[in-house]
Amino acid sequence: MRTDDFWAVIDRATADRPASPADVAKRAVADLAARDPEEIVAWGRHLDKVMVASGTQDLWAAAYLINGGCSEDGFDGFRGWLIGHGRDAVARSVKSPDSLADVAVVRSAAESGAVFEAEEVLSIAAEAYAQATGADLPAGDRPVTRPAAAELWDFDNEEEMQRRLPKLSELFLAEPE
Repeated sequence: MRTDDFWAVIDRATADRPASPADVAKRAVADLAARDPEEIVAWGRHLDKVMVASGTQDLWAAAYLINGGCSEDGFDGFRGWLIGHGRDAVARSVKSPDSLADVAVVRSAAESGAVFEAEEVLSIAAEAYAQATGADLPAGDRPVTRPAAAELWDFDNEEEMQRRLPKLSELFLAEPE
Protein backbone atom coordinates (compact mmCIF):
# COMPACT_ATOMS: atom_id res chain seq x y z
CA MET A 1 0.00 0.00 0.00
CA ARG A 2 1.26 3.42 -0.91
CA THR A 3 1.67 6.06 1.77
CA ASP A 4 -0.87 8.30 0.06
CA ASP A 5 -3.44 5.48 0.07
CA PHE A 6 -2.89 4.84 3.77
CA TRP A 7 -3.40 8.50 4.68
CA ALA A 8 -6.39 8.83 2.32
CA VAL A 9 -8.32 6.52 4.66
CA ILE A 10 -7.60 8.83 7.60
CA ASP A 11 -8.34 11.91 5.47
CA ARG A 12 -11.76 10.56 4.49
CA ALA A 13 -12.46 9.71 8.13
CA THR A 14 -11.77 13.32 9.17
CA ALA A 15 -13.34 15.04 6.16
CA ASP A 16 -16.08 17.65 6.50
CA ARG A 17 -15.97 17.98 10.28
CA PRO A 18 -13.63 17.71 13.23
CA ALA A 19 -13.88 14.26 14.70
CA SER A 20 -12.90 12.56 17.91
CA PRO A 21 -10.36 9.76 17.54
CA ALA A 22 -13.19 7.28 18.19
CA ASP A 23 -15.17 8.77 15.29
CA VAL A 24 -12.09 8.71 13.05
CA ALA A 25 -11.56 5.04 13.89
CA LYS A 26 -15.21 4.16 13.31
CA ARG A 27 -15.26 5.86 9.89
CA ALA A 28 -11.91 4.37 8.86
CA VAL A 29 -13.07 0.90 9.89
CA ALA A 30 -16.20 1.29 7.77
CA ASP A 31 -14.10 2.45 4.80
CA LEU A 32 -11.62 -0.42 5.07
CA ALA A 33 -14.20 -3.13 5.87
CA ALA A 34 -15.71 -2.61 2.41
CA ARG A 35 -12.37 -3.49 0.77
CA ASP A 36 -10.56 -6.65 -0.10
CA PRO A 37 -9.09 -8.32 3.03
CA GLU A 38 -5.58 -8.18 1.53
CA GLU A 39 -5.89 -4.40 1.27
CA ILE A 40 -6.91 -4.23 4.94
CA VAL A 41 -3.83 -6.25 5.88
CA ALA A 42 -1.66 -3.92 3.78
CA TRP A 43 -3.19 -0.91 5.54
CA GLY A 44 -2.34 -2.47 8.91
CA ARG A 45 1.24 -3.07 7.80
CA HIS A 46 1.52 0.55 6.78
CA LEU A 47 0.19 1.59 10.19
CA ASP A 48 3.08 -0.40 11.67
CA LYS A 49 5.48 1.63 9.50
CA VAL A 50 3.98 4.88 10.78
CA MET A 51 4.33 3.61 14.35
CA VAL A 52 8.00 2.73 13.73
CA ALA A 53 8.72 6.15 12.20
CA SER A 54 7.03 7.93 15.10
CA GLY A 55 8.67 5.83 17.81
CA THR A 56 11.29 8.37 18.82
CA GLN A 57 12.53 9.13 22.31
CA ASP A 58 11.80 12.83 22.04
CA LEU A 59 8.22 12.26 20.87
CA TRP A 60 7.79 9.87 23.79
CA ALA A 61 9.17 12.58 26.08
CA ALA A 62 6.66 15.05 24.61
CA ALA A 63 3.84 12.58 25.33
CA TYR A 64 5.25 12.16 28.85
CA LEU A 65 5.06 15.91 29.47
CA ILE A 66 1.68 16.42 27.83
CA ASN A 67 -0.04 13.43 29.44
CA GLY A 68 1.58 13.77 32.85
CA GLY A 69 3.49 10.50 32.42
CA CYS A 70 3.51 7.93 29.66
CA SER A 71 3.88 4.14 29.75
CA GLU A 72 4.71 2.05 26.66
CA ASP A 73 1.00 1.53 25.98
CA GLY A 74 0.37 5.20 26.71
CA PHE A 75 2.95 6.18 24.08
CA ASP A 76 1.27 3.90 21.56
CA GLY A 77 -2.09 5.47 22.41
CA PHE A 78 -0.63 8.96 22.11
CA ARG A 79 0.64 8.15 18.62
CA GLY A 80 -2.82 6.76 17.81
CA TRP A 81 -4.19 10.17 18.79
CA LEU A 82 -1.66 11.87 16.49
CA ILE A 83 -2.46 9.53 13.58
CA GLY A 84 -6.13 10.36 14.04
CA HIS A 85 -5.21 13.98 13.30
CA GLY A 86 -3.62 13.11 9.98
CA ARG A 87 -0.40 12.96 8.07
CA ASP A 88 0.73 16.55 8.68
CA ALA A 89 0.23 16.26 12.45
CA VAL A 90 2.34 13.10 12.57
CA ALA A 91 5.07 14.44 10.28
CA ARG A 92 5.34 17.73 12.17
CA SER A 93 5.43 15.98 15.56
CA VAL A 94 8.06 13.45 14.50
CA LYS A 95 10.25 16.16 12.96
CA SER A 96 9.86 18.48 15.95
CA PRO A 97 8.05 17.06 18.97
CA ASP A 98 8.30 20.46 20.66
CA SER A 99 6.00 21.85 17.93
CA LEU A 100 3.13 20.20 19.81
CA ALA A 101 3.30 23.21 22.14
CA ASP A 102 1.78 25.22 19.28
CA VAL A 103 -1.36 23.03 19.08
CA ALA A 104 -4.33 24.68 20.79
CA VAL A 105 -5.67 21.54 22.51
CA VAL A 106 -2.21 20.70 23.81
CA ARG A 107 -1.81 24.24 25.17
CA SER A 108 -5.15 24.00 26.94
CA ALA A 109 -4.19 20.59 28.35
CA ALA A 110 -1.47 22.32 30.35
CA GLU A 111 -4.28 23.72 32.50
CA SER A 112 -7.02 21.12 32.09
CA GLY A 113 -4.89 18.01 32.50
CA ALA A 114 -6.44 16.41 29.41
CA VAL A 115 -4.76 13.21 28.27
CA PHE A 116 -4.37 12.40 24.58
CA GLU A 117 -4.58 8.72 23.70
CA ALA A 118 -6.53 6.86 21.03
CA GLU A 119 -5.97 3.12 21.11
CA GLU A 120 -9.02 2.69 18.85
CA VAL A 121 -7.08 4.26 15.97
CA LEU A 122 -4.43 1.56 16.39
CA SER A 123 -7.04 -1.19 16.02
CA ILE A 124 -8.62 0.10 12.78
CA ALA A 125 -7.16 -2.69 10.61
CA ALA A 126 -8.07 -5.44 13.10
CA GLU A 127 -11.65 -4.16 13.44
CA ALA A 128 -12.08 -3.73 9.67
CA TYR A 129 -10.68 -7.19 8.99
CA ALA A 130 -13.01 -8.75 11.56
CA GLN A 131 -16.00 -7.00 10.01
CA ALA A 132 -14.99 -7.98 6.47
CA THR A 133 -14.07 -11.60 7.14
CA GLY A 134 -15.36 -12.61 10.56
CA ALA A 135 -11.79 -13.62 11.43
CA ASP A 136 -8.85 -12.11 13.28
CA LEU A 137 -6.34 -10.02 11.37
CA PRO A 138 -3.39 -12.28 10.44
CA ALA A 139 -0.63 -11.71 12.97
CA GLY A 140 2.41 -11.59 10.72
CA ASP A 141 5.73 -10.26 11.94
CA ARG A 142 5.25 -7.08 13.95
CA PRO A 143 8.13 -4.59 13.95
CA VAL A 144 9.47 -2.94 17.08
CA THR A 145 7.61 0.37 17.12
CA ARG A 146 9.29 2.17 20.02
CA PRO A 147 12.57 2.19 21.91
CA ALA A 148 12.85 -0.05 24.93
CA ALA A 149 11.87 1.82 28.09
CA ALA A 150 15.22 0.91 29.66
CA GLU A 151 17.04 2.76 26.86
CA LEU A 152 15.20 6.08 27.25
CA TRP A 153 16.80 9.19 28.60
CA ASP A 154 15.45 10.22 32.00
CA PHE A 155 12.15 12.02 31.33
CA ASP A 156 12.10 13.20 34.94
CA ASN A 157 15.33 15.16 34.37
CA GLU A 158 13.85 18.65 34.03
CA GLU A 159 17.07 20.20 32.72
CA GLU A 160 17.27 17.65 29.90
CA MET A 161 13.55 18.05 29.21
CA GLN A 162 13.97 21.84 29.00
CA ARG A 163 16.94 21.44 26.68
CA ARG A 164 15.18 19.02 24.32
CA LEU A 165 11.60 20.33 24.52
CA PRO A 166 11.77 23.96 25.68
CA LYS A 167 8.27 25.07 24.61
CA LEU A 168 6.52 22.01 26.04
CA SER A 169 8.60 22.29 29.21
CA GLU A 170 7.49 25.88 29.63
CA LEU A 171 3.86 24.74 29.42
CA PHE A 172 3.98 21.58 31.50
CA LEU A 173 6.80 21.82 34.03
CA ALA A 174 6.19 23.60 37.30
CA GLU A 175 7.85 26.96 37.67
CA PRO A 176 10.90 26.91 39.95
CA GLU A 177 10.26 28.59 43.27
